[in-house]
Amino acid sequence: MIRISHMTGLLLWSIIMISCKQQHDLILTSPNGQVEINFLLSVEGRPQYTVALDTEMIVDTSGLGLDLRKQPDLLAGFTIDKVIRSTKDETWERPWGETRSVQNHYNELKIFLVGQESRGRRLNIYFRAFDDGLGFRYEVPDQEEVDSLFIISEETQFNIAGDPETWWIKADHDSYEKRFRQTRLSESASLGTPVTMKTAKNSFLSIHEANLTNYACMTLVHQEGSTLLESELAPWPDGVKVKATFPMLSPWRTIQLSKTAGGLIESNLIVNLNEPGRIEDTSWIKPMKYIGIWWSLHLFLETWKAGPKHGATTENAKRYIDFAAANNLQGVLVEGWNQGWDTWLTEDSFDYITPYPDFDPVEVVRYAKEKGIEFIGHQETGGNIPEFEARLDSVIVMYKSLGVHAIKTGYAGKIRVPGQSHHGQFMVDHYRKVVEMAAANKIMVNAHEPIKDTGIRRTWPNMMTREGVRGMEWNAWSKGNSPSHTTIMAFTRMLAGPVDYTPGIFDVTFSNSRDRMPKWDEFKERNLTLRVRTTIAKQLALMVVLYSPMVMAADRIENYEGQPAFQFIRDLDVNWEDQRVLNAAIGEHVTIARKAGNRWFLGSITNEEAREFEVPLDFLEKGKIYRAAIYADASNAHWESNPHAISHVLQTVASDTVLKIRLAPGGGQAIEFKPIDQE
Repeated sequence: MIRISHMTGLLLWSIIMISCKQQHDLILTSPNGQVEINFLLSVEGRPQYTVALDTEMIVDTSGLGLDLRKQPDLLAGFTIDKVIRSTKDETWERPWGETRSVQNHYNELKIFLVGQESRGRRLNIYFRAFDDGLGFRYEVPDQEEVDSLFIISEETQFNIAGDPETWWIKADHDSYEKRFRQTRLSESASLGTPVTMKTAKNSFLSIHEANLTNYACMTLVHQEGSTLLESELAPWPDGVKVKATFPMLSPWRTIQLSKTAGGLIESNLIVNLNEPGRIEDTSWIKPMKYIGIWWSLHLFLETWKAGPKHGATTENAKRYIDFAAANNLQGVLVEGWNQGWDTWLTEDSFDYITPYPDFDPVEVVRYAKEKGIEFIGHQETGGNIPEFEARLDSVIVMYKSLGVHAIKTGYAGKIRVPGQSHHGQFMVDHYRKVVEMAAANKIMVNAHEPIKDTGIRRTWPNMMTREGVRGMEWNAWSKGNSPSHTTIMAFTRMLAGPVDYTPGIFDVTFSNSRDRMPKWDEFKERNLTLRVRTTIAKQLALMVVLYSPMVMAADRIENYEGQPAFQFIRDLDVNWEDQRVLNAAIGEHVTIARKAGNRWFLGSITNEEAREFEVPLDFLEKGKIYRAAIYADASNAHWESNPHAISHVLQTVASDTVLKIRLAPGGGQAIEFKPIDQE
């Protein structure tokens, strides 16, 4: 249950009645006074806004509004009917997260607009100013003689001041699995969010959205050479973007703001703009480390479908369960257990509940429970949403009857409903339906090929993690991800919420597997090198840096056996209580410390460049002595030429220690800090 620990200022309400014939600039500032939003109406009566951070203009004059089909648009011709100001300061506790407690402190401005020619045409715009940024959303109240709402375009603009350095992915209404790019904003194309920028004055901003509910996903478009971004929503087949009834609340459009890159990571803006939790008993929702029959499938060493190399057998699943139980891992994922993989991505459907003959789900789940391990079920849909929704009740009942509390869902391929995409309103509603049904049956969800995270984990904390990124699997059968990929991801995709990147690969060069890949000759012709562009130490560090309450140790268990570095994964606790970003430069490096119980864990990663840092350990409790178990790149380590070289040393440290950290090119460092008196 979400508990409110303190709340102030809830009665600081003032209603300002404003003449509809006057022009007004309305200013809203954050509690610390550094974020300033200015709302105004143009001469034509169009709502507009600007944003400044500590006197620096961030967003210049930008338009707001909605274009409706077969109805008067909600774009211009408005006057201000009334304004409501309020403030809120609360601290809420979450069952899991980067930090246990979250302060939700903002000032709010609600602006009620009315059409000049008719009091029946209304639009309300809500702004909230936080110390770490802002959010704004539309409310369309009941309109005279209109029963339903059809939005053909959301005319929200972000007229970015200057031409900031920008980290972005290309917008795609079916996939977020794109390479990150770094350009000036004027040199970018259509953009998926979060999109992150650094201004000429070294301020940082990231544009995204929060509480995406019964609405279409927002992307951003602009003309080449421009820095004016305009919202673009994923459409229905008939071109309409959103179909709703009155009153309608849009998602929040968000701008995270910080004077440091690390401040973006520490921001709680996205979750704070979501509704409080709706699950009263969250005792069954538990962060975990897990392994699975997964990586060998992507290396073509085993198969999803039945046959001599079938991975999801009862025997193989038990082998993974035994390994998990012996190595302080809490879950085992099994993919390819159900029939239908032989014909997936065709018109044929998966059988979502019937196992292949060589897999006994009842026995496997029983065996897992006996060993204290959570079985993580897998449900690939292949995009066949009508078929999956028709069987969804049966799927949920099956897992509930087995006592399974975690599933991984997949939506690979095109959505098999003509004209629908992964990110339109139709699929936004589907993803939410799955999460809510899972919550009602005490099941946690890890979604792949998902709708992007927008902080729904606050409302539905069984929505644990999701993919929505060019993840580890791309290294197995494509050109793969560069060493800088994850140093950008921490400041872009990760700002949206937990990410199931599946780190922990130790055999980064795929020894003894290339000859088994069916397209290996094609890869050689294209001069592609299949491998993970990283060191082992960086793979450990990613488990700390890339936040997820479900962290997969993704390699095959054969590659963990006998490896001293695997001790870090054994010791890792992913149920965090606090975090500190110790240093950060987007696309270059990031170092994060996270607290679990009385221990702290540190992860530090770099791009292609070697780096050395001096990191103060002042986050440790004063007066205590800690044993630091350091897993570092060896002196001769290099992501390309010597990726497996790793050193393990123990060092005594305290809160006044300044630790020297060295990272090899493409490397990383992972550290466990444990009080000596607790050993």
